[in-house]
Amino acid sequence: MSPDISQCIVASKDLGVTLDHHVFESLTHEKDSSDLRVIGHDRAKKALEFGLSMAIPGFNIFCAGDAGSGRRTLSQQMLKEFAAQQPCGNEWCYINNFENQHAPDILYLDPGSGKKLISLINHFIDNILTLFPESFENPHYQRQKKVIERKFTSQYERAITEVEQEALNNSVGLYEEEGSITFAPLVDGKAIDDAQFSALDEAQRNNFYTLLSHLEEKLSEKLLELPVWKRESSEQLRKLEYETIDHAVKPLLKDLGREYSSNLGVQKYLKIVKHNIAEAIVDILNIDDGESEGLDNRKARQEFVNLFLPNLLIERDISEGAPVIYEQHPSYQNLFGTIDFSTTPGAQHTNHTMIRPGAFHKANGGFLMLDAEKLIERPHVWAQLKLALKTHEIKIEPPMSDSISGSSYPLQPEKIPLKVKVVLLGSREIYYALQAYDQEFSELFRVLADFDQTLTDSPKTLQAFSALVKERGHRLNYPSINNDAIAALATDAMRRSEHKNKLSNNIQKINEVLDEAYFIWGQTESNDCINASHIESAISSKQYRASRTSELMLNDIHEKQILIGTDGFEVGKVNGLTVFSVGDDSFGTPARITATAYAGKQGVTDIEREVDLGRAIHSKGVMLLTGFLGHKYGRSFHMSLSANIAIEQSYGLIDGDSASLAEICSLISAITELPIDQSIAVTGSISQHGEVQSVGGVNDKIEGFFKLCSSRGLTGKQGVIIPRTNQINLMLQQEIIDAVFNEQFYIYAVGSIDQALEILMHRKAGVKSKTGNYTNGSIHKIATEKLKELSTMTNKYSE
Repeated sequence: MSPDISQCIVASKDLGVTLDHHVFESLTHEKDSSDLRVIGHDRAKKALEFGLSMAIPGFNIFCAGDAGSGRRTLSQQMLKEFAAQQPCGNEWCYINNFENQHAPDILYLDPGSGKKLISLINHFIDNILTLFPESFENPHYQRQKKVIERKFTSQYERAITEVEQEALNNSVGLYEEEGSITFAPLVDGKAIDDAQFSALDEAQRNNFYTLLSHLEEKLSEKLLELPVWKRESSEQLRKLEYETIDHAVKPLLKDLGREYSSNLGVQKYLKIVKHNIAEAIVDILNIDDGESEGLDNRKARQEFVNLFLPNLLIERDISEGAPVIYEQHPSYQNLFGTIDFSTTPGAQHTNHTMIRPGAFHKANGGFLMLDAEKLIERPHVWAQLKLALKTHEIKIEPPMSDSISGSSYPLQPEKIPLKVKVVLLGSREIYYALQAYDQEFSELFRVLADFDQTLTDSPKTLQAFSALVKERGHRLNYPSINNDAIAALATDAMRRSEHKNKLSNNIQKINEVLDEAYFIWGQTESNDCINASHIESAISSKQYRASRTSELMLNDIHEKQILIGTDGFEVGKVNGLTVFSVGDDSFGTPARITATAYAGKQGVTDIEREVDLGRAIHSKGVMLLTGFLGHKYGRSFHMSLSANIAIEQSYGLIDGDSASLAEICSLISAITELPIDQSIAVTGSISQHGEVQSVGGVNDKIEGFFKLCSSRGLTGKQGVIIPRTNQINLMLQQEIIDAVFNEQFYIYAVGSIDQALEILMHRKAGVKSKTGNYTNGSIHKIATEKLKELSTMTNKYSE
């Protein structure tokens, strides 16, 4: 093996990092804080501090980061700390608009005073029900009422008496029966019946008819002013009732007014109550109808409540600071409030007391946290949210209100002034998409708090990591967690970050492992603390539960349902490495990449792209491969070639350029007819100049191929080629590190295509001399000659 190739072999000590417990013993731990939930994110903290301090409209905050990174916990923690120093804001009520009950008015109150106002108004209503209708039974009211009634009666009786006297003078009697007046002839002072009247001669009867007509006309004239007398009497009675009510209610309202003497809104509201209470008492208690004795107090009280009781939307506690609200389900009603209905047969009824608050009402004067992904799933909610932030008003209306008739949604409550800072939680993809496609978004959310995916493994970070783990254990009453366990957790976090000097900042994953380790600890009786073995068992158990799919694919390879070779040599075939993601788990598996080459002018065909299975980045990798071929071999002659490249037995969408190194190696093998060692798998992307570039998922890829080789039996020749720049990402399982140490498995880190070719073909790649020719017998020399032959054949055929 050439010296260049030996330099590519990665030593076992460079395949991972295991943090020793002594690292944590050397750290001085501060006292655990019950508020500690996340670590790192210094940049995001600065952005949050800036956004929270900016009182200018438009400086709302978007917290961008991965789920589980602690973005919500940290944001909520900082919001609560900041909000505790801010005023809690006003309380808001809806009150009845007596001029237009379909448009309830708003009433603001000082913090903590709304509940007291509700109590006082309830007490006021109870007093009304106690005072009335008993207040109308007092002698003073009854005397004045009788005077008014007698005046009307005397006017009526005077008119009847005059007509009756004239009738008697003409031998006609006047009779009142059931509210109607009739006349009858008199003989000897007695009324005659119909038979006696018929016995009279015609002249007497005609005389009576004439007299009757005259009397009825005179009666009508006398009673012509009866409606006027009735109206005057009713007005006098209503005035008396109102004066009686006012006399009884005035002290009650005066007491209320003293309680809220400094609030002009309440003073105005009490004047409205005073102006309308008398009419309500008369109507609800049926004073005019005289039916108050059979009154249902519960029904009457509810009617008074519907008219006069304010609807307190949100209570505020002045000792708690500004509100911080996190709305998990940002539907239209949950954000902006809703209006309930009471249903009776054939109709729906509502009033200001049925208005229900939303998250904006609860957060008014403070801070509102929302998930961006859930918001943009509801376009009408997103549009209304932006409108509320731009107008600084909360409007309660039904979603899609343009399509709802007024009769089915009669209330139009007055808008409430809005002062709130919104904090959106979402991924970076959502942030940049909104920034690109929604102009209003950039105007309203001017602060980006970008949360880190990883943490550097500095002593300060490790100290914070240790404190974070111990704080969770203390909060959940776990047994003590020793430094070995913390070191194992930190090592696992480094593995998930795929970096030797960084820890994954996914707090959720750390907590999941710790919680499962506690469960495993509970199954043992001899241990008094959670140690590294519990952490390692938790990690292994989680991997086992998620390994069904990877084991099925491994079984398919063993059964030769999927053709993967781990020994021998093949022309135009190489083992590539892929990563599959299933849920929140990922695993690596080998995939055979093949190439064929023949005379023609078609160029390099990407079969995956031709059948619409290859996406843009994979196609880009194949095009870079074509560029490398032309640059490497086609500068001294007109190169003509037809070739096909495919990832065998792949039936799903393929993306990424990590197979481009394997593809160029298989293509050069097909051109040169030099066989490739099948015991070596390859991953890496390439540039047009032959450089090998980093790829993702390198640990999963290596472990996937090692698992296959180990199950078939390690031969001491198997291994994996990776980009040199991926060495810093190596955090492999201990069994692979042991196999490399014992020279049973190799990992080669290459920086160029030439190095990969030499490892795969066990032959020198070749160096170009000053004359422009490659070393005899080298890979590139053979490739150049083969390409010239194919080009000559193509040109002859064309001629």
